[in-house]
Amino acid sequence: MTGGTGPADEAFVTRFCNALAHPRSKGARPPQPSSRVEHGVLIETDVAIGLRDGVRIRADIYRPASGSMLAAPLIAWGPYGKHGHTRYSVNFPKADVDDRHLSAYTAFEAPDPFLWVPHGYAVINVDPRGTWYSQGDASYLSAAEARDFYDVIEWAGTRDWSNGKVGLSGVSYLTSSQWFVAALRPPHLAAINPWEGWSDTYREVVRHGGIPETSFWDYLPGRWGHGLGQVEDLRLETRERPLFDAYWASKKADLEAIEVPAFVVASWTDQALHTRGTLEGFKQIGSTRKWLYAHGRKKWAHYYDPASIALQRQFFDRFLHDRDSGIEDWPKVRLEVRERFGVGKDKSAAAWPVPETRYRKYFLRPDGGLAETSAAAGSVRYDARAGAACFAMTFAERTELVGHMKLLLHVEADGSDDMDLFVAVQKLDRDGALTPFAFYAQYEDGPVALGWLRVSHRGLDAERSREWQPVHLHDREDRLAAGEIVPVDIEIWPSGTGFDAGEGLRVVVQGRDVYDYPKPSVYARHEDTRNRGVHILHMGGEHDSHLLVPEVTL
Repeated sequence: MTGGTGPADEAFVTRFCNALAHPRSKGARPPQPSSRVEHGVLIETDVAIGLRDGVRIRADIYRPASGSMLAAPLIAWGPYGKHGHTRYSVNFPKADVDDRHLSAYTAFEAPDPFLWVPHGYAVINVDPRGTWYSQGDASYLSAAEARDFYDVIEWAGTRDWSNGKVGLSGVSYLTSSQWFVAALRPPHLAAINPWEGWSDTYREVVRHGGIPETSFWDYLPGRWGHGLGQVEDLRLETRERPLFDAYWASKKADLEAIEVPAFVVASWTDQALHTRGTLEGFKQIGSTRKWLYAHGRKKWAHYYDPASIALQRQFFDRFLHDRDSGIEDWPKVRLEVRERFGVGKDKSAAAWPVPETRYRKYFLRPDGGLAETSAAAGSVRYDARAGAACFAMTFAERTELVGHMKLLLHVEADGSDDMDLFVAVQKLDRDGALTPFAFYAQYEDGPVALGWLRVSHRGLDAERSREWQPVHLHDREDRLAAGEIVPVDIEIWPSGTGFDAGEGLRVVVQGRDVYDYPKPSVYARHEDTRNRGVHILHMGGEHDSHLLVPEVTL
């Protein structure tokens, strides 16, 4: 099976391995097609759907029991298992999802059928090819999977109970898969609601700044790789493909090809997972009717919050049911400006990035300061594995930073030919204490934003890079010579934060993850670094090391 959706379609062959677990061992029962009605909802389980090559996959369908009106199909597509109804309060107790808002039929990261069916929708939870008891071999975020998804959209749009207008919903993988299939433009696809999902697998999950992610990505095959056949060997491909090549290009969505109406929801809090990809999705999709909401909350809790469900329904009512829902009065962009964990205010903007953003440079100083003027030449040294360098400033007046930041450093490695740099931007209160934010779905002590770079991956894509957002090619390695000083542009993922007068901003630079949590907590970790010896950061004089920040007035 070939992978890819663009020029690299025939450049490689997807490699498979045996499924990591039998579906039964993970709680999935063999197909038992059935039909029953509960509280006005017709529940059809293990429905077989034929794909273009004859393979049959399985879905559970929830739709109105009354045939008095046609339903709008709402599809949730992901590898976690349509049977995988979860109690977040038990499995993810710190995620703050209120199980009282959800029925027992809510699949992981998917819409709750009992919240949608009474309003004229049919929720379809699919087990993609090769997952669980669906036939075939499984590949993930691939051209083949997107074609299968296309077929299911067309199947759903042509049922006798369907109104012919299909929508897509769900979080994480259930969003990432939306980017890929929407680019194929299925005729019956009428609207998508990507709610926090990556769009560039290499840059946003597998290798942050070129540094290999060693925990979360390795964990995912164990969640996805359950079936009766074979599954894509993600671990092998990752191990053998350290650079961005045709394989990883095939797992980067063709966002510009998307034309369908989209309500895109991102968060500042999913640094190292979904923040960048969701915002890139909104920015790059070709849809003329698109809306963005970027918040500072925990993603699962926010997806299922009643206020969020109301927004989702308002969007889908307009494009799947042609109802006058008021969506035309929405601002094109809504952004939460955070103050601290759980506290922030939504503000409107005309576009993303925010028009008329003022990009201001704060120069790093050897004494640990950040200032609008550069200091005399100097340097800061720290142990590459255990040390850190910190630079801080205090705002003299109310300042809101919303958008992309960039850290330009002039670096030297003493004792190595490469450097892995980890950057955190943090907020300090008036007493100099850290101000915490929601982080990675479950945590409450997170940063303003994060950035990473393996210095040998410093080569930039000149066409796609902007002053405020460097885009690295990751297509080669340029190792450092002894004593060599090189400039590096570090992309810091987007964020939205307010700072009152007297509050501060701090930049941390070190050779390991700035935030870490005890295993087996699910989190992005980078334990395979090239760091040894001493890192040297040069600043002042001819070395204009600085932090570029996005000041806005909203």
